Amino acid sequence: MTAKIHYYDIGDYLDRETKLKKINEFKSIENVEWQIITPNKKHDWINQRKDNFDTFFLIGDKNKKETAIFDVYSCGVATNRDAWCYNFSEKKLTQNIKRMIDFYNEQREKYLEHKNTYENDEQSVDNFIDNDPKKFSWDRASKNRIRRNEIMNFKKLSIMKAMYRPFCKNYLYFGGDFNASPGKNSKIFPSLEFENVMICLEAPGAKKEFSTLITKTLCDLHLFETTQCFPFYVYEDQRSADPSFFGSVDSERIRHENITDAALQKFREHYKDNTITKWDIFYYIYGVLNSREYCERFSSELKKQLPRIPFAKDFREFSKAGKQLAELHLNYENLEPYNLTETRTGTVNYHVTEIRYASKTDKTKIIYNQTLTLENIPEAVQRYIVNGKPALDWILDRYKISTHKDSKITNDPNNWCEEQNNPQYILNLIKRIVTLSVESVQIIENIPKLNLEDKG
Repeated sequence: MTAKIHYYDIGDYLDRETKLKKINEFKSIENVEWQIITPNKKHDWINQRKDNFDTFFLIGDKNKKETAIFDVYSCGVATNRDAWCYNFSEKKLTQNIKRMIDFYNEQREKYLEHKNTYENDEQSVDNFIDNDPKKFSWDRASKNRIRRNEIMNFKKLSIMKAMYRPFCKNYLYFGGDFNASPGKNSKIFPSLEFENVMICLEAPGAKKEFSTLITKTLCDLHLFETTQCFPFYVYEDQRSADPSFFGSVDSERIRHENITDAALQKFREHYKDNTITKWDIFYYIYGVLNSREYCERFSSELKKQLPRIPFAKDFREFSKAGKQLAELHLNYENLEPYNLTETRTGTVNYHVTEIRYASKTDKTKIIYNQTLTLENIPEAVQRYIVNGKPALDWILDRYKISTHKDSKITNDPNNWCEEQNNPQYILNLIKRIVTLSVESVQIIENIPKLNLEDKG
């Protein structure tokens, strides 16, 4: 006898009480409008993927089973100790890292002196070290370094700017000693002197709807729920390319364009246009990934696998839209501030503690601080969504003073303004993200239809 699967979609993101209330309203299972589910060939029961998605061009393939557009891609930086490794202040980040390194080396030396008194080396480090979270953030890797008697040293060049959350930069200590999962980011941004741009996107398995953002700095693993990064360039250590080379690893790098020659050839052949460049393809991908039609039509696929890029009918229009969005998103700190109405009370200062909307229902007004209110925020701002919420919400969420519960380290966005010698940085950032959001929505809503052939 063939079984039948009865399914009812109660809705996404509902709390427990709302779910129980909806179920109770049915009174009986006989009153539920059941949907009969037939699993597809991919064994999807719900949110079923479409067959034609697999015919599109895979954006990246770590297993190298098929030709992909990008040769190298990486997850964002995972430190597992963000309070220590990120800060709005370069000065305080330096102090925190040096303090942690000094404490580690102190513990290493003491352990070395007493090591022979322990019978079980595997347990001895755990029993010996001082686990005070205000002094160090321990993990398995750092404990193993103590066992191996590895010295840690502070590296000034390891301090870089990084996109911690959408449109929120912090200083990052990007060093192998303190990053749990650096991925291939050392090939993407070896140090501050190397330029790059990369398309960052929501990795498969996320609860939130798919979104993407382009950056010209390193980004955190949780820029999105989980982040995958596709750079335009990769930098190869010349020593690995030429074993006879004895130059500096930091300064002698070979730069490669990361979009494969095979991908370039496929695009040129499909569109019968030999003038298409790898930059054109890069912007085309960003245009496609920002297409609402693409994100909605293939939402099930994007939750379960990396994006595949279709050949839309109008390549140039998608590439043009992608380039316009890229210019906005990469240069957001230099955009013209939106002309919001400012209401000032007394002597205005630009120090922030916590920025907020006037209320949950009134998002046309922002309370910047006790001396300044911003009004007439356009409705379109709420329609530019990145990682599950409007870009402007990320500014309000991140630009506030916070103190980490365990380490007691404070992260104060006002320090960023002081060190940039720009007291109005956050105020103008809010206005610039309004400009960015309004213009992004205008571009996105004018992206043309995909007009795909049946076979993709």
